[in-house]
Amino acid sequence: MDRAIIHFGTYEEFEERTGGRILSKSQIISLVRKYLKKEDLESEIQLNLSEDLLSRGSMTQKKGRPQLNVRVVNLRENWCEGLLRHELGTHYLRSVNTRYQLWGEQRQRRDLNLQHFNPTEEGLASLHSVLFRDHPFLWRAALLYYVTLKAAHMSFKDLFNDIARFVHSPDVRWDYCVRAKRGQTDTTFPGAFCKDQVYLDGALQLLKRRRSLDFHLLVRLGKVAHNDIERLVEHCQLDGTRIPSFMTDLRAYRKQLNHIATCNGLTDSLLADVQ
Repeated sequence: MDRAIIHFGTYEEFEERTGGRILSKSQIISLVRKYLKKEDLESEIQLNLSEDLLSRGSMTQKKGRPQLNVRVVNLRENWCEGLLRHELGTHYLRSVNTRYQLWGEQRQRRDLNLQHFNPTEEGLASLHSVLFRDHPFLWRAALLYYVTLKAAHMSFKDLFNDIARFVHSPDVRWDYCVRAKRGQTDTTFPGAFCKDQVYLDGALQLLKRRRSLDFHLLVRLGKVAHNDIERLVEHCQLDGTRIPSFMTDLRAYRKQLNHIATCNGLTDSLLADVQ
């Protein structure tokens, strides 16, 4: 976050210069349809546009059919495809690929002693959100981690004031604080909803292994942790599984991961300490 501020001056300037124009509903629909066609997902996904989502996007089920939910408030053009890579190219495809595997059933996951698929799942999605950007700062993942950490020791009001050093907009700060404090009955006390730390945690773990990890397998094996994939190869079913088009060229993909690490100042010596 400090590197982004040094580079752009403020978060708002970072958003303005890297995010592009704010999209209308019709423009969002057009971009989503274009992405679905490119990935051959048109017949599988229905779209729901909402102004009330807490996050920028999510995947849910409606009447047994996968539904992509997109928050239409202040969605910027250059970040829309990152959202689609996050929700569809990562969460949806890994979910579909899980159905081909033994561990698609909870009992089998227990029998195989599998780790939980987070933070790998959200870490991979976070990397895909910034993939191919000129300035792929892991801003959102880092700020979610920071806000959650601070919320555990601060009231809502103190947290709101604390993150002003990174975000000037009161509306944006409000959204982050609501995420961190959701589920609390009295937000004047310290306490946090800690799930949001998985985005940065997972991204750092994967960047640490970016040169050696088989990322195609990571997606094709479905919702598994990155440190489980080597021992699952002998049990896996790859026929019918899919990877997103942006991962087809693995050399180019790894190059983008290197760019993310460099942009965020994540040297190999720093990543070596990641657990």
